[in-house]
Amino acid sequence: MKRIDIVVPCYNEEECICLLFERVEKVFSNIEGYKFRIVYVDDGSVDETLTKIKRLAEDIGEDTIKYISLSRNFGKEAAMFAGLQNADGDAVVLMDADLQHPPELIPYMLKVLEEGYDCCGARRKDRKGEPVIRSFFSTCFYRVINGLSKVDLSQNGSDYRMISPKVVRAMISLNERERFTKGIFSWVGFSTKWLEYENVERVAGTTKWSMAALLGYAVNGIIAFATAPLRGVVYLGMFITFISFIYAIYVFYNAIFHPGARSGYATITLLLLFLGGVIILLLGVIGEYLARIYIEVKQRPIYIEKETNIYAKGTNDK
Repeated sequence: MKRIDIVVPCYNEEECICLLFERVEKVFSNIEGYKFRIVYVDDGSVDETLTKIKRLAEDIGEDTIKYISLSRNFGKEAAMFAGLQNADGDAVVLMDADLQHPPELIPYMLKVLEEGYDCCGARRKDRKGEPVIRSFFSTCFYRVINGLSKVDLSQNGSDYRMISPKVVRAMISLNERERFTKGIFSWVGFSTKWLEYENVERVAGTTKWSMAALLGYAVNGIIAFATAPLRGVVYLGMFITFISFIYAIYVFYNAIFHPGARSGYATITLLLLFLGGVIILLLGVIGEYLARIYIEVKQRPIYIEKETNIYAKGTNDK
């Protein structure tokens, strides 16, 4: 019998742990020839998430419920990477714990992989029920990153996917520290088919994504896959130089043909403020890229494992 590994990053999701298992179990009761294993990745939760996972593993069995507990909150991207590193099923599903990714799509995803695709992704038909301002910025983000980079991100595409083992191997071979999984999926390629679903509200708890966190996530994604901002610095410098040259001709012309007493203090002040602001902006853009380089060259681990019930492949030791 084939096995589907379901990787579920969790951060303070104590109310969703058992609900997710019940929905997944119900789905697989109607799928012949496949069993499932859930790999919960506790991303440094400060509530009872890990306790609930351990209790579920004791009740259901460690063959079905696996967990990895990280030493602190490393972020969802690191948690997904940890789960993928420890998943070795015939196919792997990435999904959220809050059930905004409906498990009922899994049978349809499975059919897509059986058709020969390497990846089946889920994307929302719309953003119904989401704040208007959040939807607006999300749309802007996808347009910006698709315009600035070579990756092609699907509008409303989510991290909810079923992928083949070869895609899993490709994903974990990219061990960059500042990860942007949506972009990595696009970069590694492979044949992908999308399934659309209605937007679903989380079943319990509250979202961990504030506007500030989403903004940071967007900036990280753009910097990870787009070098256009650095090239833009060059073009902006050329544009300012050109404007300065035109203005110099204008000042020279006035000085010859329209002589008179002019202090020019206001003009000089405005130019200094403008150029100073531009220089600081450009240094900020360069600084963001340097910060990424600084983080990458230190070669720190993407995550640190605190405890797990996953045994090392081919051994009897934890």
